[in-house]
Amino acid sequence: MDKQTALLIIDMINPLSFEHGEDIYPQTKEIADKIALLKDAMKARGCPILYVNDNYGKWQSDFNQLVYDIKTSNELGASIAARLEPTEEDYSIIKPKYSGFFNTPLHLLLEHLEVHTLVLTGIVGNMCVQFTANDAYTLEYTLVIPQDGIASFTQKDTHVALHHFEHILKADVRPIQIWLEK
Repeated sequence: MDKQTALLIIDMINPLSFEHGEDIYPQTKEIADKIALLKDAMKARGCPILYVNDNYGKWQSDFNQLVYDIKTSNELGASIAARLEPTEEDYSIIKPKYSGFFNTPLHLLLEHLEVHTLVLTGIVGNMCVQFTANDAYTLEYTLVIPQDGIASFTQKDTHVALHHFEHILKADVRPIQIWLEK
């Protein structure tokens, strides 16, 4: 991977206080450690790291405040937010809906960074990750969506999403370990 490849961490800074948050928590915690390893490896190669996150209805907050509020809370997602806490050189995009591209400056930022390949990780695989992936594909980005870097409410939902990513969006869905070795 090179500087034309960016890692998108989608909705992992998350209190998980929504309906079914408890259901997705074990999978989210599991992928968080793998995403953290991938983030470190990609950062060491000079790849940009972008957090693409919901604002959870807090329209006047900024991303750093959102991270702080979640990681210092008693919510399920607090330890995950602390584990994946962004650094000063990471980028953040607050999204109003499912796709990281819808009504955000994400595409403009990626163009500025001269990024052509996106590595998508995060939750929920068959919702926000999928909507973001669909838009990225339409915008002609090359996609990598590691099978062990996304989580959905059920394993079946994740498998259906991965099938869509691989066969419709032509994404590489090999495990994160493959990308750690490249």
